[in-house]
Amino acid sequence: MLDQNLKDQLSTYLGNLREPIELVASLGDGKKSDETRELLEVIAAQSDKVTASFDGDDARRPSFIVRRASDATRWVRFAGLPMGHEFTSLVLALLWAGGHPPKVSDEVLEQVRALEGDFAFEMYFSLSCHNCPDVVQALTLMALENPRITATLIEGGTFQDEVDARGVMAVPATFLNGESFYNGKMTLEEVLAKVDTGAGAKAAEKLAAKDPFEVLVVGGGPGGVASAIYTARKGIRTGIAAERFGGQLNDTLGIENLPGTEYTEGPRLTADLGRQVAAQDSIDLMNLATSSKLIPADQPGGLHQIELDNGAVLKARALILSTGARWRALGVPGEQDYRNKGVAYCPHCDGPLFKGKRVAVVGGGNSGVEAAIDLAGIVGHVTVIEFDTALRADKVLVDKLESLANVDILVNAQTTQITGDGERVSGLTYKDRADESEHDIALEGVFVQIGLVPNTEWLADSALELSKHGEIVIDTHGKTNLPGVFAAGDCTTVPYKQIVVAMGAGSKAALSAFDYLIRTEASDEIAHAA
Repeated sequence: MLDQNLKDQLSTYLGNLREPIELVASLGDGKKSDETRELLEVIAAQSDKVTASFDGDDARRPSFIVRRASDATRWVRFAGLPMGHEFTSLVLALLWAGGHPPKVSDEVLEQVRALEGDFAFEMYFSLSCHNCPDVVQALTLMALENPRITATLIEGGTFQDEVDARGVMAVPATFLNGESFYNGKMTLEEVLAKVDTGAGAKAAEKLAAKDPFEVLVVGGGPGGVASAIYTARKGIRTGIAAERFGGQLNDTLGIENLPGTEYTEGPRLTADLGRQVAAQDSIDLMNLATSSKLIPADQPGGLHQIELDNGAVLKARALILSTGARWRALGVPGEQDYRNKGVAYCPHCDGPLFKGKRVAVVGGGNSGVEAAIDLAGIVGHVTVIEFDTALRADKVLVDKLESLANVDILVNAQTTQITGDGERVSGLTYKDRADESEHDIALEGVFVQIGLVPNTEWLADSALELSKHGEIVIDTHGKTNLPGVFAAGDCTTVPYKQIVVAMGAGSKAALSAFDYLIRTEASDEIAHAA
């Protein structure tokens, strides 16, 4: 199960254990239980601080708990084998249970430990899901730090009957005390924000107390981070207000077109950017800060204001807006009703939940065709539905798609409705644009891959100029129509929504903001405040 190289690495990691830990397994008959026993025996063999026993009585089999030997009240349970993307999560659980300190701020740890109430989390993951480890690791840490919190982390493929019974059709899927809690990726801070009722007020008070920035970057994706790094290197006091640091990178799997980097993945690149931001003393990163209103300065050199949805107000002499974009929704009846109940947007995460089933991919660009190719190796049948008269993806992708026996391609077809039985998707209706006839397809899943929409709704009532598509209008220097307000990345009119394009645009906007600051004297209100 683990080759010698991986065993050697595991042995090195377990050398960091400060206290003995116990692995207690509940096993049944069959291959999965045999593999679980083998894995736990291998782990125990790598350190004299680890013991494994197989006398557990949990109903989920195979499953096992990880706990500190001196404190049986703090534990986390893995149901199924946490391999693939989740092997790292298992290693971290072992280390944290054994007293190795997590890379989390003392402030966040104290917030976890201070939570009052009983929290029983259950979370479903798939081994191919790149969004799941963040949730697994967040819940693991919470369970090991607070005895009133438990976390049971369930590999959906092993417990397919349970997945079906609970209507789980997208991962990560998290339940709290038996009720649906959240579907999708969450960081530890995001989980805390949902369960700690006083967290919002505390965060607002802390943010409101900050002095005005010279440059405030709104958005924490590649464009926003590039902007902040450039202004910080100029010695400018810079803030980043990010709704979710990393933005779309968190949901991106393979990245093979970033010059100088042969291959990386979105979460890994996000972590790299985070380390680079943390190394800059003049950058103040404010994560989970959702902007709700822009109030421009009333004179050149004055302070622009960004109101956040928690009530706090941030001020800056110059703004760089880089709020990115999100997956575009179809906007047809049934889509929102069956979101995470058969309607999905991430084939890598949710594809394994549709093993052997019939699905549709709506969208014939590169993203849609790549999704269909990936899904064809997992599901029973894929129907690709494209609005245009031909697929728009690169020829090499189209050729590969057309070679697959379990794929049908419909072009010049408009999806008009997603149907279901009230609990999950059962079909899709499309219109043949050539003759206006309508057709129904019976299926269990619909993957939507039709492009992006800019995250600019919060700017609709501001004085900022937006295009008919909701994009922020910028010139060749990244300037908007408002003095001292710049923009970059997928939320703007810049063509080609790509990571490298956003990074370049963010850098350019930062240089333009620097030029604005050195050529514009601070207003009287700033001078008097100083």
